[in-house]
Amino acid sequence: MMTAILWIYDLLFPLALLLAAPWWLMRMLTTSRYREGFWERLGRIPVRFRVGLEKRPTIWVHAVSVGETLAAIQLIRQLETERPAVSIVLSTTTRTGQQLARQRMGADRVFYCPLDLAWATHAWLRALQPRMLILMETEFWPGLLRRCFHQKIPVVVVNARISDRSWPRYHRLRRLWKPLLQHLQTVLAQSALDAERLEELGCRQVIAAGNLKYDLHIEKYSALMLQLQAMAAGKRWVVAGSTIEGEEAMLLAAWKKLQSLHSDLVLLLAPRHPERFASVAGLLEASDVPWRKRSALGVDALHAGEVILLDSIGELATAYSLATVAFVGGSLVAAGGHNPLEAAWHGVPVIMGSHTENFRAIVQELQNHQAICILHSNHAEALEFALQSLLIDVEAALAIGARARQVLKQHSGATTKCVATLCKLLDDPRPEVT
Repeated sequence: MMTAILWIYDLLFPLALLLAAPWWLMRMLTTSRYREGFWERLGRIPVRFRVGLEKRPTIWVHAVSVGETLAAIQLIRQLETERPAVSIVLSTTTRTGQQLARQRMGADRVFYCPLDLAWATHAWLRALQPRMLILMETEFWPGLLRRCFHQKIPVVVVNARISDRSWPRYHRLRRLWKPLLQHLQTVLAQSALDAERLEELGCRQVIAAGNLKYDLHIEKYSALMLQLQAMAAGKRWVVAGSTIEGEEAMLLAAWKKLQSLHSDLVLLLAPRHPERFASVAGLLEASDVPWRKRSALGVDALHAGEVILLDSIGELATAYSLATVAFVGGSLVAAGGHNPLEAAWHGVPVIMGSHTENFRAIVQELQNHQAICILHSNHAEALEFALQSLLIDVEAALAIGARARQVLKQHSGATTKCVATLCKLLDDPRPEVT
């Protein structure tokens, strides 16, 4: 059954790409992020991988975007410490994930994941000859999995999860997924609920190992943060991170009211997607709010009410250290929310809208400990009221941040558990993949 399904998939997937080609070509002509890594995605192996791979066992780790990449890098560093004889390479899907991975690991070990085309995945498997493929979360690409199983390459899924939004779709197609997923070597799930769902889909060896995203290691300060602190001496920061379209307008509406009530506030605004930096800059320009870009910061002192647009990648996690209170985006609109733990790591009280499905378990745990503020109404007025409450009641804000920090500490350790499991698999004779 699996063979028949995958043969059909191998025929239909290229056809789907062909039908979408006009859209992709237009995107490539107008947006640089769609051009970057194009040939790598099609199976062209860069010279650094054709001649630069060390003559030792290779592990291929794949992550999608920034959040998964951060967790993957932490996993890789700990695994390299435990097994220094192994060479580890990392692929990503998005441009932001790729840039972050290159910054943290160096370009010589990082590449764009190939499209799930027979010739592209085969080319990368032939070049890397991986001892193991590690997938972050639920990157289940049938073609890649099939070729790994055929070549008896063990596939391990780390930090696996099935979101509330995705679960109905997976469940409807569970009979199609089971013949494929039952061949995974090991699945390390974020929670007991995720493990239960994955077992129902057909995964055999499933372990609830915890969420790697609790295992944060963030710089407390950076040169930029020290500069901003000096420029805003005597002022308090509101940091709005990972905002998406529709949220910045609500933030600015709330911000105008807040700055009329407080004479010591500055705002750091960090859009989630780099391709939106220009549009958010246009929104700020059209408002009557004073603002600057991080890329053109200067050294002049910041004035009350001023907004800094963080038009950079990889600096938000440390930027939360500035905050008196933080808003985490993707949550005022139906996008599922983004990770509140980076702010919690600094002991900063976090406000989010009600759309938090992507981090359901984390948000629920924070709520259980009264360690986060979730809005019941996704409007500028509700956001302004929550920000105002925490800015006025300093003691309550500090208590929320402290409780969030404690929750994070209590749930740390998943990376160590996952690395221990991976080491056992690597130390065993090469397992038979059936």
